[in-house]
Amino acid sequence: MQPVAQAGLTVVLAVASAVAFLLLRCQGKGRPFGPAGRRLAVAITLLTGMLSAGVALIGDLLLDDFLATALAAAGPSGLWLSQMRGKDDERRSLAREAATFWLASLLAKLDQAMAEDQWRWCERRVDDSWNLYELSLAAHRYHERITERLTPEERRRERVHARLDAIERRLDVAALIEDGAVRSKVVTALNGSRHTRTARYERYVSDLRRLHGVLKHDAESELLRLLAAAYRGGYRSLPVFAPPSRVRGSETARPAL
Repeated sequence: MQPVAQAGLTVVLAVASAVAFLLLRCQGKGRPFGPAGRRLAVAITLLTGMLSAGVALIGDLLLDDFLATALAAAGPSGLWLSQMRGKDDERRSLAREAATFWLASLLAKLDQAMAEDQWRWCERRVDDSWNLYELSLAAHRYHERITERLTPEERRRERVHARLDAIERRLDVAALIEDGAVRSKVVTALNGSRHTRTARYERYVSDLRRLHGVLKHDAESELLRLLAAAYRGGYRSLPVFAPPSRVRGSETARPAL
């Protein structure tokens, strides 16, 4: 193979390998090439790919073409260093830390960008103006769709069913407050579930209106965590829930043609 063609193939394989290893590393975490992390992901793949290709091309002086190209393809496996760092109990040498600091730093920033993308995706699927009934409907609809898409192991790991139960128990107590229940009945309801039998809610029993707001806020936060499970599981086409009453309202308000 001609030197120029060999060099081009080496670079292409190295960059493609870097992309593949980055996707593997981020599996179950988020989208490395999402809106917030796209530039960082491109920078990581190009830097690791070009570095690996450069090492391979230099090694071509000592190795044959096939071995040099294989070295370029295997080089970007260094993207796994961040996971190895957390699992390896042995102390890493100062030289190794210095050599991989740039990669670890970029990967940490990429993790933050992926978390930002995840949070925005989840927030678009929860409306602060929903009442308790609409919030409960949304939780059940999302739970139903997420359960269909995730594997049993993923559902267990993400505590999908437990999150729905936590949402429902909080909304049940909040509904009692809306219905004008006496304080003693609200306290009994709080003590009836492990999700509401906490010191956080006991602090507000003297102010039921504020307790109602805290319970609704915590139910919304739990719904966001349920949606995050779908995002991490790759179910990013999950449609935004629209309460039936609002859909019917928008249709009746639409002027006749």
